[in-house]
Amino acid sequence: MAYSLNFSRQAIKMLEKINEPFYSNIKQAIVNLTTDPRPQGYKKLKGRDGYRIRVGSYRVIYDIFDTQLVVDIITIGHRKDIYE
Repeated sequence: MAYSLNFSRQAIKMLEKINEPFYSNIKQAIVNLTTDPRPQGYKKLKGRDGYRIRVGSYRVIYDIFDTQLVVDIITIGHRKDIYE
């Protein structure tokens, strides 16, 4: 059972700003969320809705809707900027 991906405008803009080789790694991690939205190392966020995965120094913040089989990518960014 595969999940579909929805990207927020902010997530798309942030992804476009990321250079190689980080871009490819992040893109692959996001694609992998379609088959396993709760991969090893994911965490439920405290203080805000959603989950996060680490991809090197970058973080992908997303939400999971199991009833609709949707993974909603909220934002992507460097670890020093993402939690502000």
